[in-house]
Amino acid sequence: MKAIAVIALLVLVACAQAKVYTRCEMARILYHDHGVKNLTTLANWICLIEHESGFNDEAVGALNSNGTRDYGLFQINNQYWCKGNVASSDSCKIACTALLGNLDASWKCAQLVYKEQGFKAWYGWLYHCNGTAPSVASCI
Repeated sequence: MKAIAVIALLVLVACAQAKVYTRCEMARILYHDHGVKNLTTLANWICLIEHESGFNDEAVGALNSNGTRDYGLFQINNQYWCKGNVASSDSCKIACTALLGNLDASWKCAQLVYKEQGFKAWYGWLYHCNGTAPSVASCI
């Protein structure tokens, strides 16, 4: 019974530490700290993050139909990109849980996904942002 109480407490602490960014806060971080200076590209990243994780850096997606999960701001999938509880190619060379609450690691992995597949790798972008990402110029 004590073990269950400890686990429940750890889950609550982890949830309490989650960072949920605002749209403009994330735009400023990507613009100033990660060098996304093209405003159209920046708008696409912000739209993607909004529709993938709701700007929550601790987001873990529901189980996908193929048994995989998505992790972090960019909802990085554990089948191809990060090491999770399924067989993975681990292209980003990082544990999926290490993407949670770690913007720099998440951004680095998302850049690899983008380099290989572009924004089309993310369903949130395909269904909500593809050609319709709202401007973030007022945030900068």
